[in-house]
This record gives sequence, structure tokens and C-alpha cells, in this order.
Amino acid sequence: MARINSNISALTAQRQLSRSYDRLGTTLERLSTGLRINHGSDDPAGLIVSETLRAEIAGVRQAITNSQRASNIVATTEAALSEVAALLNDVQDLVVEAANSGAISEDEIRANQVQIDSAIESITRIANTTTFAGRKLLDGSLDYVTSGVDPATIEVLEVRAAAFGNQSFIPVTVNVTQSAQHGELLFATSQINQSVTIEVAGNNGVVALSFISGTTASAIAAAVNVVSDATGVAARLINAGNAQSGIVLESLGFGSDTFVQVDVLPSSAGTFVTTGAGGAPTKRDQGRDASATINGAVSIGRGRELILNTTGLNVALTITEAANTIGSTTFAITGGGALFQLGPGISTNQQVNFGVRSIAASRLGNGTVGFLSQIGTGHEFSLVNGQSARAGQIIGEAIRQVSLLRGRLGAFEKNTIDTNVNQLQITLENLTSSESAIRDVDFAAETSELTRNQILVQAGTSVLALANQTPQSVLALLR
Repeated sequence: MARINSNISALTAQRQLSRSYDRLGTTLERLSTGLRINHGSDDPAGLIVSETLRAEIAGVRQAITNSQRASNIVATTEAALSEVAALLNDVQDLVVEAANSGAISEDEIRANQVQIDSAIESITRIANTTTFAGRKLLDGSLDYVTSGVDPATIEVLEVRAAAFGNQSFIPVTVNVTQSAQHGELLFATSQINQSVTIEVAGNNGVVALSFISGTTASAIAAAVNVVSDATGVAARLINAGNAQSGIVLESLGFGSDTFVQVDVLPSSAGTFVTTGAGGAPTKRDQGRDASATINGAVSIGRGRELILNTTGLNVALTITEAANTIGSTTFAITGGGALFQLGPGISTNQQVNFGVRSIAASRLGNGTVGFLSQIGTGHEFSLVNGQSARAGQIIGEAIRQVSLLRGRLGAFEKNTIDTNVNQLQITLENLTSSESAIRDVDFAAETSELTRNQILVQAGTSVLALANQTPQSVLALLR
């Protein structure tokens, strides 16, 4: 039918041309932005998923940055500790040299003492000046704060890690279920009746001692105690004040890795019968480790030392000799430590807590052997006071503590931080790939769509022009 008021063909062509222009505009926008989803209307479900993935990617990227920063802090701390270890080794050399008092003069010993004083000052200076971005690392600022610790019960306490979570403090209950013991042998005789040579062995070494007939138990004990530093074995009367009761030969230390052993040499005519705690004859006895539960979890005992390492708490403590019995004690961890956010989400299982003790000279060592500061000039264990043996024990304990801290830092960096970074990088790759598959444009497919839409626009324009010419055919009817 021929109409001029309503050109239906033109309207249809115009509608199709408009749709082609819209698709062409969408294609051009995608090609110019590189994104398949530029508006929520492009793919509502895809937009929701991709935005969620983007948030996760941002969290993972920041977690990688956090982990790398934590690694830098650990590296800075460990480097400073390496210098402290070198200084301690130098001090060890000086102490051992000073012990050779028969071959060096008093002036040389005083010169060694001056060097030790300088090393002690350097160690404290390193503790006070080692920083990272303004945060001090080795002065105890990153150590944990405790309260309620009974010094009569706990001799040494080191909190290595503690996860507070939503709590403001962590209560700690220590229940000792088994006391630590020395290795122990009894010689329950007042004196020996025949000359005998015995070999006393302990953790420090072996010494042979000869006694003539009639030597009393107390005299034997005195002889054993003279060489106790060489054997690691000391002696005391079974009943204090009663020399007739016999003697107890015991290891200086506690725990299953300590022992005492007494053998009679084959050349001896006499006997030296020792018995264990149960009364049965024996030549050797080992010590026993303490056992305890800490917050309900079974700890590892080593002598009087108790170690607990769980997800929420890593603590090492040494019970005093006076409290080395079955019983309980409590204290609280009220704050401190270093909190590292290593995961993309803020929660306890994506955070790691780590404690770094002070390595100042006044804190290296312990209450049993002494502290590093006490071997300086004017203090009781200095070389000029003839205390090279005690100084050597203090240095040995300080070296052990620094080495242990370096080992913990190394394990934290290798097994926690490095593996965490590797895992996060893999996660970032997969999340980015998933987000890209949803949101990024496929240029090969989109360029093909561009060609199609361009053709449709051109064809639609031509068809609309033809449709607009159709009403002119009515003029032929008017002639």
C-alpha cells in the first residue's frame, strides 16, 4: 500500500540502524578501554564477581608488600645479631687467653679486660641503635610484656610468640606434673676398706681418682668436688652433717641428657659399689626431664626447661630448683611483640606474632651463671678479678642465646615469610587471570564484531535512504 504520512519501512530501518550504532559504540568503547565490562549493564553478574576479585587482588598485593617489608625487618635484625655474635666470639677468645694466667702477665689480662669492656659497650650500643624506619628492633621494644611472674618459681621466661586475637591479655597456667632430676648414684658407705682407683664420668669429661684404704666418704666427696668442673659431677653427703651416711654423686645439670658414671679400674684391688635411687647396684644413672602442661597442652621438657610451641603460644621457661616439684604457677602476657600482617584478610590466622628479646649486655646470660655486663671492669666476674672460668660460662650462655634468636629469625624468614610470599604470588597470578577472563576484552573477537557492526551501520544507512525515497512513488499517481 502506498502511504505518505507513515513510512513504516523507514521507521524499521531507522530502528535497526540505531541498534547497529549502539553495538558499534559498545565495540569501540571496549576496544578503547580494553575492558569487556565498562558498565554494570554490560554484564551485571560478571561485574559483581570481577569487583570481588579486584578487592581480593588488592589485598593480596598489599600482603606481598607487607611480607617483603617483614623480610627486610628480619634481615636488618639478623645482620645486627651477626655483629653481636662476632663480638661475643672475640670476647670468648680474650677470656680463654686470660685463663692462661701462667703464660701471660697481669698487664696483658688488664689489656684483655679493656677490650672486653669495649665489646660489651658495643653490644649494648647495637641493641639500642638497631632500627628500621624508626622502630627499634633489639632493645626489647619487640619483646612481650608479662605480669604476675613469680621469680621464686620461674627462673627464666622467654615468650617467643603469642597470638592475642580479640583478647587484651593471655593467661598462662603451668602445671608441673614431674620434677626434673639429676643423674644420681649413692655410695652408702662411711669409708673404703681397700685402696681403689675409680673413674668418675659426667657430661664434661672423665677423671680417675685414687683413694687409699680408710678414706672416708666425706674425703671422697671433697676430691670429687675439686674436679667437678672437669667431670660435670658433684658429691654431697646423703644426710647433711652425717659423714657416716655416705655420699651422693650427682650430675651438675638436670635432665635426661645428663649422667653420672662411676667405674672401678681393673688394676684396683678394692671395690666401690654404687647404687641407684631404688637401691639396686649400678654404675650409671641418667637425669630426668621435667614434665608439665602449659594452658592444658603438653610441653617439651629439657632438664628444668619447659618449651611449648602451639599456634597461639610459643614460650620457653625454666623453673627454679626450689620450685622443681609438682605444682602449678600462673602469669599473664599483657602485650608487646611484633605483629606481622601476612595475609590479605585481617584475622588471627593471617597474622604472625613474633617476639625479639633485648640483646643488651645486661640481658644476655641468666640468673644462674650471670649476665654479660657482670664481666666488665668493676663487676664481680671480670678477668682482673680472676673470674675467667665464670666469665667463660656467661659468654657461652650469651652466644647460645644470640644463636638461638638468629636461628628463630632465620626459620621465620625462610619457612614463614618466604613461603608466604611465594604462595601469595601464585594466588595473585590465578586471581588476576580469573578477573581478566571475566572483565578484559578479547581483541580478536571484538575486532571481528567491529567489522560486522561497521557493515551493519553502512547497510542500515543505505536501506534508510531507500526507505525515505519510497513515498516519492506516490507522485506518479497524481499525474
